[in-house]
Amino acid sequence: MIEPVFRRESLLDIIAFAEAQLAAGAICFAFRVLDPDLGRGRYAGELVTHDGEPHVHRPFRVWVDLAERLGLRLLTPRGDAGLVRLRFEWLEPLERRQGASPEGHARGSAPAVTERYGRGSAYARISKLEDPGFAIDLADALGRARLPPRPRVLDLGVNTGDELAVVLRASPAIELVGVDHSASALAVARARFPAFQFLEADAGALATLGLGTFDLVISLNTLQSPGIDDRQVLRQIVQRHLAPRGAVILGLPNARYRDGELEYGARMKNFRQPELGLLVKDVAFYRKYLQQHARQVFVTGKHYVLVTAVAAPDPSIGAS
Repeated sequence: MIEPVFRRESLLDIIAFAEAQLAAGAICFAFRVLDPDLGRGRYAGELVTHDGEPHVHRPFRVWVDLAERLGLRLLTPRGDAGLVRLRFEWLEPLERRQGASPEGHARGSAPAVTERYGRGSAYARISKLEDPGFAIDLADALGRARLPPRPRVLDLGVNTGDELAVVLRASPAIELVGVDHSASALAVARARFPAFQFLEADAGALATLGLGTFDLVISLNTLQSPGIDDRQVLRQIVQRHLAPRGAVILGLPNARYRDGELEYGARMKNFRQPELGLLVKDVAFYRKYLQQHARQVFVTGKHYVLVTAVAAPDPSIGAS
C-alpha cells in the first residue's frame, strides 16, 4: 500500500484512516506528516509552510496520544526532508503471539493468589521508576509530608520496593517496615534493602501485626486489590498506625500495562476510553475521611493518582 502524506487534512481524517486500517485487519501501518520540530512554538492545528506548501503542525505529543487512545504502539519515527514517517502497531495480536492472557500471565499457568504480583509474574517486568511522572510526583508528595529527620515509615503493599528508592532520596535515615503477601517479591525487596524490616502478611491483617505508629504510611496500588476492604484498612492506618503529626500517601492505579506499553486511565471491559468513575469515588472518600481527621489533603499524579494527607498546620506555631 502507498503510504499517504497528510498535509492539511484534519486530525479527524487521520483518525478515520487509522481506524479503517484496524478494521481491515492491519497489524502495522504508516503515514507521513510534517516534522514536529519545524513547528516549534506553534500550537497543534497551526499552519507551517514547508517547500512552498502549507502543512498542519502537530506536536509529537499528538501522535503519542493518538497511539495510546487507539491501542497502538508508536514506533520510533524516521525523518527525511522535513517529513517524518510514523509507524503504528496494533498491540493485541502481539500479545496473543506472546501467549499472555489479559491478566498478564501465561495461559495455563495461573499463579497462586499471593504470587500474582510476585517475582515470576508479568508485573515483575515493570519498573515504576522508569515512569517520570511516578518518580517526580512521588518525590513531590514526600516533600509535602514534612517528615522528621529519622522518620518511621510503613509501606503497605511494598512488593519489590521500587518506591523505596524515591523515599530514600527524600529521607535517607528512615526506619522502614514493608508489608506484602508475596514471598517472592519480598525476597527481592530484602536483597535490595537489607537494612529494612519486611513482613509477609496481607493488608487486611494489619491490625494483628502490632506494628505501632509511623510518621509516614505509604500504600501504592494496593488498597484497590481484590479481597481488600480499602475503607477498613484506611481506618486502621489512621486510627492505629499514624503518629499525631504523621502523613499518608495513597496511590491509586490510573493506567494499565499492555505489551510493553503504559496506557493512561482506569479501564472497563469493552470501553476504549478511560472510565474514571470508580477512581473518582475512591479518591473522594479518602480525601473526605482524611480531612475529617485533621489532615490537609492533596490529589496529584497521572498514571498513579496520589492522595497525600499531611498534618494541618499548627495555628499556634508562629503566633505572637
